[in-house]
Amino acid sequence: MLVPLQVVDGFLLNVNLGDALLVGFVLGLGAVALKRSRKLLTLHIMLFGALLLMGPGSMYEPAELSLLDSILQYKLVGLVLLVVSPVLYATADS
Repeated sequence: MLVPLQVVDGFLLNVNLGDALLVGFVLGLGAVALKRSRKLLTLHIMLFGALLLMGPGSMYEPAELSLLDSILQYKLVGLVLLVVSPVLYATADS
C-alpha cells in the first residue's frame, strides 16, 4: 500500500514533531506486538522515551492539531516511558 506524499505532508504541516513521534510510537507498538517479544517491546518503548525526552524543546511547540499542550508534557511522557521500560525489560522472559 503506497501512501501519497501529499497525505503525509498534510499531516506533518498541522502537527509538531512530538506529535509525529507519538503517532509513530503507537503505530510501532502495533508492529512490535505482532512479534510477541516483550524485550523488543520494551526496547521500542525505551527508544521513543529517549527521543521524546532528549529532543530540543523547539520541536514541541504547539501546532494546530497538537496532542499535548506544552513542551513539559512531551518531556514528561518521555520520562515516564524511560522509567517504565527498564522495569518491563528486566521482568520479560522473551
